[in-house]
Amino acid sequence: MHPLQHVLQVQRCLRWGPLASGSWLLLRTCRAHSGVPSTARPSPERQQEDGVWKDFSSRLASGPTFQHFLRSASVPQEKPPSPDVEDPPPYLTVDELLGKQRKVYLETYGCQMNVNDTEIAWSILQKNGYLRTSNLQEADVILLVTCSIREKAEQTIWNRLHQLKALKSKRLRSQVPLRIGILGCMAERLKEEILNREKMVDILAGPDAYRDLPRLLAVAESGQQAANVLLSLDETYADVLPVQTSPSATSAFVSIMRGCDNMCSYCIVPFTRGRERSRPVASILEEVRKLSEQVLQLIHDRDNICKQIHLPAQSGSSRVLEAMRRGYSREAYVELVHHIRESIPGVSLSSDFIAGFCGETEEDHLQTVSLLQEVQYNMGFLFAYSMRQKTRAYHRLKDDIPEEVKLRRLEELITVFREEATKANKTFVGCIQLVLVEGFSKRSSTDLCGRNDGNLKVIFPDVELEDVTNSGLKVRAQPGDYVLVKITSASSQTLKGHVLRRTSLKDSAAYS
Repeated sequence: MHPLQHVLQVQRCLRWGPLASGSWLLLRTCRAHSGVPSTARPSPERQQEDGVWKDFSSRLASGPTFQHFLRSASVPQEKPPSPDVEDPPPYLTVDELLGKQRKVYLETYGCQMNVNDTEIAWSILQKNGYLRTSNLQEADVILLVTCSIREKAEQTIWNRLHQLKALKSKRLRSQVPLRIGILGCMAERLKEEILNREKMVDILAGPDAYRDLPRLLAVAESGQQAANVLLSLDETYADVLPVQTSPSATSAFVSIMRGCDNMCSYCIVPFTRGRERSRPVASILEEVRKLSEQVLQLIHDRDNICKQIHLPAQSGSSRVLEAMRRGYSREAYVELVHHIRESIPGVSLSSDFIAGFCGETEEDHLQTVSLLQEVQYNMGFLFAYSMRQKTRAYHRLKDDIPEEVKLRRLEELITVFREEATKANKTFVGCIQLVLVEGFSKRSSTDLCGRNDGNLKVIFPDVELEDVTNSGLKVRAQPGDYVLVKITSASSQTLKGHVLRRTSLKDSAAYS
């Protein structure tokens, strides 16, 4: 559950509304025009004579929307998206800019920003009809995303190029020629040295030139070396949704800025990544939303992920939430709850609540009561407010709710929570639940305790039972086992039932 909790924290800190927000800003984007080598592009005078340059505002109005980029980024890789290429330069055709399902192998070195750069570069190439491969031997294009922070990092790349040189020389004439590219900081810093020292390098692309990769690769197909290493004052790739490149990753990073202005005396980053510039807030929020949607979809799809989300509310009053600086309203919170329940049917929700925060009126308290009734949480953690030193409330607000009022309101919240949780949990009575055994019950040595798919505590007798995987074998459930339990009763905190048999995640699917 932690990755989603972390993402939701990001939403809150950025004062972003619910995941299910009705309408999202469509960003109009314009392709950034970076400089290119004279060997690969006609002079500006020639371009103007040919009428290639267009009025900037007309290009902006007719450019692709943000949804245009999402369309290609969200399609599974095994079904490559239809290429959607912008107007080519006069010396290339649209067909030459297409990847034609050539396979790209990406190798990342250095910091987390380079991981993000890899995801951006792949998003751009995927949109242009390239395929991704994890097999170096079958690659048609090998791209190294490089680092220059230390000399050792650069030496690693030089060594890697020597290895790839042998691979390139062994390429069969009957195959598509192998193209090798250097991306990122080292391409920016060593430009001419890389092209001259390693003739087998076909393309160079600096950190601000990834949009130009399809053109650079098209030029390389003609047998020329191609480079674009110009830094930009405004390139943030705000309209390019990164494609998560690590299938085993358990977390994701959202880049909010590029470059650096600090000019630390030991650091080369300002010279390889350029001046500091921030992404528009709307694009950051959209990326966080997409990541959150992916987490919800993952929870829905995977049987081995608990279908429970902790969604702290703290109060049901928008006025109190504002005083708490929570960054959302009651309406936004409720909308988020509805969206989660639509995305994960049967999801279990837990929450935190504070009774008697500074300035809380009786009406504010009743709104919290009504939120408990509306959402009907399965689990809750409720507390009376206590002022803590060093907090913003300590310095700027007054702890003006009498202690007896705080305790009375807390008791009312606890009572309502228990009533609603009991109603929610009683819907499980008569159902068969898959339970992960944790050990003996704290209250009875003859009962075992475990958790169901919604992280609810389930109590059942410790008796001999049938093992699904070994017909006729009688066993006793052990911690870590999965068992099927038929629920017979429910309270606000626990479910109780009769254990049926020991099973596994795979075999239990028949009972879901």
